[in-house]
Amino acid sequence: MSRPEHWTDPAHKLFEHQVAFTGPPRDFDAAPSDFLRLAPRTVGVHGRLLHAPEYAHQLDQRADNFHLLEEVVYCMSNSGADVVGQVGTNWVHAGGRNVGDITDFVRSMEETYGIPLHMAGMTLVEACRHFGYERIALNSVYFWPDWRDGVARFLRSADIDVVWFGNFVDQGLSDDQRWVNDQYWIFPESWALESCRRTLEAAPDVDAILINGMSNYRGDDGVPRRLVEHAAAIEHELGTPILAADITLYWRILSTLGVAPVGNHGSVLASLQESQ
Repeated sequence: MSRPEHWTDPAHKLFEHQVAFTGPPRDFDAAPSDFLRLAPRTVGVHGRLLHAPEYAHQLDQRADNFHLLEEVVYCMSNSGADVVGQVGTNWVHAGGRNVGDITDFVRSMEETYGIPLHMAGMTLVEACRHFGYERIALNSVYFWPDWRDGVARFLRSADIDVVWFGNFVDQGLSDDQRWVNDQYWIFPESWALESCRRTLEAAPDVDAILINGMSNYRGDDGVPRRLVEHAAAIEHELGTPILAADITLYWRILSTLGVAPVGNHGSVLASLQESQ
């Protein structure tokens, strides 16, 4: 397939850099809004959810609906997007996929449709490779046990040394995984730092803390915020790089576009500002 020729003319584009996001069905996702807040004004964002009836956030459903990601890339390429970002760490390991499988898949998407697809789970691996982080601790935040275990397996398939991994229950922040599930990804603001602190206490000799998923933390003003807004403060407090899936996804997209973010969002995104 070839992209429509008129999208090769910058005069036909609404924005110099056009970014598409897709997320799991039945989630109003913060990624497009977060990304716009940290991107320069030359960047525009469009979103498209996957259509998967009766979806209930199960790994087998993600494996069964994996093909829908290609539909998104096709539609966004036709619409003039320059890059697609896929939200949701678990999609990369669903169905037993490993780093080699995802590498082949995203390569085929770009070769077929002319634009890159960056998958959140894969960007964790790409960031580790780029920054030379070999030993990591995985903060699995709200992830159910099979989600948590799948991410650890996926990272190890990239020869990353996962020294320790655990979710909020493993960390002792909650004793009830069902309660964690029922929060629908929104937790007390203090948990953002505390979960990273407890992860580092469990594995102090690591290059970085990786954080899967797209957890949100509600502050005193009532607004839930993702780790992209907490990373700089957490790194300052703990002295350890924070590689959260939202941050590495935005880093990979901005790297592809060749633009730097605005503001202070921690060491990963700051690296793009330093290179400009």
